Amino acid sequence: MKIIVGITGGIAAYKSPELVRLLKKAGHEVRCAATAHALEFTTRATLETVSGVPLYSDLFAGNATSTEHISLKDWADLLVVAPATANIIGKMASGIADDALSTLLLAMAPQRVLLAPAMNSQMWAHPALQRNLELLRSWGVVTVGPDDGPLACGTSGTGRMSDPAAIAAAVANGDWTNGDGGQRLAGERWLVTAGPTYERIDSVRFIGNYSSGKMGFALARVLAEAGAEVELVSGPTSLSISHPRIHTERVESAREMYAAATKAFPACRGAILSAAVADYRPRECADHKLKKQGSEGMTLQLVQNPDILATLGAMKAPGQTLVGFALETDNELQNAHSKLQRKNLDFIVMNSLRDAGAGFGTDTNKVTILGTDGSSKESALMSKEEIARLIVNTVTAS
Repeated sequence: MKIIVGITGGIAAYKSPELVRLLKKAGHEVRCAATAHALEFTTRATLETVSGVPLYSDLFAGNATSTEHISLKDWADLLVVAPATANIIGKMASGIADDALSTLLLAMAPQRVLLAPAMNSQMWAHPALQRNLELLRSWGVVTVGPDDGPLACGTSGTGRMSDPAAIAAAVANGDWTNGDGGQRLAGERWLVTAGPTYERIDSVRFIGNYSSGKMGFALARVLAEAGAEVELVSGPTSLSISHPRIHTERVESAREMYAAATKAFPACRGAILSAAVADYRPRECADHKLKKQGSEGMTLQLVQNPDILATLGAMKAPGQTLVGFALETDNELQNAHSKLQRKNLDFIVMNSLRDAGAGFGTDTNKVTILGTDGSSKESALMSKEEIARLIVNTVTAS
């Protein structure tokens, strides 16, 4: 594959030569494009040495009719911007082209761009930055990271550029060269469930879990970026998503999620059920706040909720793909294989709460994808966006 690595003016630019080295080691042809500010953090000589070709950093380079941004666009299969600062993200979202890299980005098809954001955590959380990213993702731009960790400003938080190895892995896991503009799932409809469910005890209390919904929302985004229409059924979560091909239905309880999922599934090519659905609910729900009575505790009688995975497994028609999740704490592989068979799934994504950085509430995950054909694919610890891409590429490979 022919890859352009774009470098912008952030301290993480010191990692960019290592990314170039890893991509070349994987067999890709690599060229570099850098902003003027990027060369304050790394050097032209370094980038030209690791890539083996001249650096593109001057829009005119002494030639007022230069159109190198077009010839590079025609040459490349993929443009990876690492680090991608808030500035370059804002320029791309606004269509601003005032230097070599931003002009190249405007010429590239969005589906051929991968961004590895890197910035201060407060900049990362700013509504303008998040709005710009949502817009770019709706166009098909892919993002990797950022990660949590120590930042250049001396604080710690979200904003650290993903490691070059993780970015290289995202390139390897992506479907960049199929010639369809990144829309290989166009015409397909997929169901995704996300987040927790809440089972009410009374008018103010509930039984729930720690699921944030981040994994399911990432899956919905990746499917939509690949061209699919996505029916996203989400339990209670603070997350939001804006994409013209994602249709979100908000539910609260397991029974509401069951009704929405069973209604949507027959019209879908497949379903990826990542929601953490409550197995049980209180037999009775009070319509008022229950008061403490004396010093004795409260006894709740629980009844079983309907099994969404098993029901869809029984409904599954030829040509449909059903993917479940298994969050395990012991006998992980044995329990995941059992669930795969019992519920008539095609794939199951297993992750363990014993893996640091995986599970509820984190921005990262580490999974093993098991198939009914005996296949097994284990990931490294990666961002949930990268994990989502790995899952989607695996289950839609046929």
